[in-house]
Amino acid sequence: MNGKEMGRDRGDDKGGRGDKGDGAGMEDDKRGGRAFGRRKVCRYCADKNVHVDFKDQAALKYFVTERGKIIPRRISGNCAKHQREVAKAIKRSRGLALIPYLVLQG
Repeated sequence: MNGKEMGRDRGDDKGGRGDKGDGAGMEDDKRGGRAFGRRKVCRYCADKNVHVDFKDQAALKYFVTERGKIIPRRISGNCAKHQREVAKAIKRSRGLALIPYLVLQG
């Protein structure tokens, strides 16, 4: 096949970015578009008495996945200021071996 013949295969019905033939997006069509849940509120902004502390392992575990990754703010609901503080606190507590860098699954 030369380059011209290969270019013709791009317009087929299956695959591609605009394909909805597999039925994966059918749930959204029934509800009338994307359904957004309730807006998450930053727990540190909501309760002014709570502060980010690198020594508080129980509070930091909420912002770390089982694999040891820091949860992004769009999922955790933190504001930008407190997400930076949480990330810094997690990194400090990892350095002091209070929480693990990663969890090995065997």
